Amino acid sequence: MVQLGRRLRVNVVSETGTLGLTHQGGHTGFLDCAEILSSHPDLDVRVNDPGPCDVIHSHSWGPAYPWRARGMAGRRVFTAHVVPATAEGAIPLERALRPLIRTWLRFVYEWSDVVVSVGPVTTDRIRALGVRTRIETVPNPIRTDRFRPAPELREEGRRLLGVSGEGLVVLGVGQIQPRKGIDSFAAVASRFPHAHFVWVGGRPFGLATAGRAELDRLVRRRPPNLTFAGLVDLERMPAVYNAADVFLFPSWQENCPYAPLEAAACGVPIVLRDLPEYRSLYQGPTLTASDDAGFASHVGSLLGSPAMRSIWRAAALRIARSFSVDSYVDRMAAIYDGLVRNAESRASSARRAQWIVRSPAAPSSGSARSTA
Repeated sequence: MVQLGRRLRVNVVSETGTLGLTHQGGHTGFLDCAEILSSHPDLDVRVNDPGPCDVIHSHSWGPAYPWRARGMAGRRVFTAHVVPATAEGAIPLERALRPLIRTWLRFVYEWSDVVVSVGPVTTDRIRALGVRTRIETVPNPIRTDRFRPAPELREEGRRLLGVSGEGLVVLGVGQIQPRKGIDSFAAVASRFPHAHFVWVGGRPFGLATAGRAELDRLVRRRPPNLTFAGLVDLERMPAVYNAADVFLFPSWQENCPYAPLEAAACGVPIVLRDLPEYRSLYQGPTLTASDDAGFASHVGSLLGSPAMRSIWRAAALRIARSFSVDSYVDRMAAIYDGLVRNAESRASSARRAQWIVRSPAAPSSGSARSTA
């Protein structure tokens, strides 16, 4: 771990807890950021602290961030868990609200001194908005101390999911919204009636969730082997992942999602939609598909062969290991330190300029003549 040689107070902030969005990936990122950064000996990490600090680092894009960070020009960091495309399929009237969302997000990005992008594709999408702020691409880390293969948790996880017996389990995790590809998950479930398909997640926007009527219909008409388990607390999610034999994540749009990485870290083979985000993020082979038939082909291969599950279990663990906590902490510490040093340098230059302006002008050489 790289040492800074001095102590910096960092205020990590988010509105997700206040708004009740505690089961979103952005909230997980906020909690993990605060906790793992606290392991750095030169960082004094505060959470939603009203007191003075050297750097403010926000994980949410609501109005609380500009309010909290007022007067901190040069020391504002924002992690972009969200781009305008994330709102598609998440909130109603998205098309009508799209210009407002784009304008506000662009303001938040540009108002920050450093935008931390969670992946190369996310960086490209932010730049496409015309944002000129400095952007650092730092993928979300995965807590392999928390999410790890733990056979002793399998029974607990199956109890949480309401699965009895030793049948095979295909797991999906995410908000119940069209963007997450719930319809594809249900379509694949209908092809494998002998397996348990379980989707874990809720509707953070409640009645305002996009496509609510359509999703209600899907839940009512789901195949008999598909269960919607609702929300599960973060502390119990390691048991949930360890209960699964396959992780199917057919989401249409992601940035650097936590759920596939958490599943991979627990040694669960992952099946993903073929998205550019994954191609740029994941080091090593992955099982991806572009349609329901492709998902079903991969899932069928895994369900039908313990050897295949073993091969892709090892591949999943390799992917998870590349999202290092230590690397994340070092990158963020360097960003904070650089911002503070630049702010101190600018302040010092401003003080020197002010002193020169206020100092009486010294007489120039030759301005006075001696008389004989």
